[in-house]
Amino acid sequence: MSDDGFETTLTTAFVDHGADEETTTTAAERVAAFRDDHDEDLTADAFLDVLADADAYDSFEHRFDLAVGELAAANEDCTDSRAYRLAGFDGLTADPEQGA
Repeated sequence: MSDDGFETTLTTAFVDHGADEETTTTAAERVAAFRDDHDEDLTADAFLDVLADADAYDSFEHRFDLAVGELAAANEDCTDSRAYRLAGFDGLTADPEQGA
């Protein structure tokens, strides 16, 4: 976890949003990776605000993925947010013959 408490703050808040312990850890790591890769100024509170606005779904996992997608869409350097989403990449993504 990062020294600034970013991941700790997120894991604690994710429990309040209905995530289990394993999911909170994975989700916090993914947001931290997004921050490292694309938005070094992202705060835990800013992510939690986006998560709170992602109310189109009931499950934490879907709301989290929507929030990550919203952050990625607002960041011109992030063209593929799947690495940061809990759903990740689907089975067809790695198939080089897909679409051929």
